[in-house]
Amino acid sequence: MLEIKNVSSRYGAIEALKKINLQVGQGEIVTLIGANGAGKTTTLRSITGLIPIESGEILFEGKRLNGVPTHRIVAMGISMVPEGRAIFANLTVLENLEMGAYLEKNKTRIAMELERVYKMFPRLKERRKQLGGTLSGGEQQMLAIGRALMAAPRLLLLDEPSLGLAPLLVHTIFSAIDEINKEGTTILLVEQNANAALKHAHRGYVLETGSVVMEGPSRQLAADPRVKEAYLGER
Repeated sequence: MLEIKNVSSRYGAIEALKKINLQVGQGEIVTLIGANGAGKTTTLRSITGLIPIESGEILFEGKRLNGVPTHRIVAMGISMVPEGRAIFANLTVLENLEMGAYLEKNKTRIAMELERVYKMFPRLKERRKQLGGTLSGGEQQMLAIGRALMAAPRLLLLDEPSLGLAPLLVHTIFSAIDEINKEGTTILLVEQNANAALKHAHRGYVLETGSVVMEGPSRQLAADPRVKEAYLGER
């Protein structure tokens, strides 16, 4: 579904990605793990056109994304949940969700997606008239995911969905990720919590200073001594 071939990206003089290659197959959950500054967020931002890539190419369902503006990429079927949630604090929960469907003109489809989000996150339905900025961190993360789902993406990019959340809420968010995937959405997940990421993903890539240094099935990566020591806190 998604193919990244020899992609390099930079922030000014800093080379953030160095000829990385990765694939995401339809129906998979694929995770990117690595330390801060490894290039995980840059990878997602490169896919969505928020950062222009310097070289290489990105293909989604066989179509080239290089140079395509972000709103067109969303229309093609890719949505991103950004790190830090970036919800609209001064809009209600419902208004935030409606913003996620801004490209959809069919009101019936919008209503269907809204019901799907409310079914997945009943808390959002309870709080639909509340301002986004008054929600707890966990509720804001649910809202950020719900807003991305309103565009009915075929590929969902998640950037640090468990960041700053209590363990119980981390479990809730990962259960939702599993459910979204079971309903047919492919997921590319960036996650600092390598334990949880490898537990829920089918495959993973390990990034270090802008390069892919390891890849493989999640179970295999989780059992690798280097991954255990560097990312799972085991020796």
